[in-house]
Amino acid sequence: MTLDTNILIAYFTGDEGVVSKLSSWQKDGGTLFLPSIVEAELLSFPKLSTIEQRTIEKFLEENLTFIPFDRTIARIVATIRRQTNTKIADSAIAATALYTRTPLATRNTKDFKNVAGLTLLPL
Repeated sequence: MTLDTNILIAYFTGDEGVVSKLSSWQKDGGTLFLPSIVEAELLSFPKLSTIEQRTIEKFLEENLTFIPFDRTIARIVATIRRQTNTKIADSAIAATALYTRTPLATRNTKDFKNVAGLTLLPL
């Protein structure tokens, strides 16, 4: 499954439903994909302490599969934006899910509802 930023925020704030779902997915052998833009968004909060930053970085590195924003993803993003006028960050997140052929776990299904071929997993 590909993770939206809001899912990881919910995870880090201890949302039991999200923690349970992600843990269950991993336990069952599922891969959790991290779009590069999600990592950038998570680590860009101005009030993030050094300890919080290191904790987040360690968790991401040890538990998620990082998907870089490369030319292939960029072209999928461009197609999504041409077709739906979705914001660039959301387009990059959706493009990662399409690229990895996984559902997108999100709490903002309305931001992605017009992306053709995208499976949404509301958490």
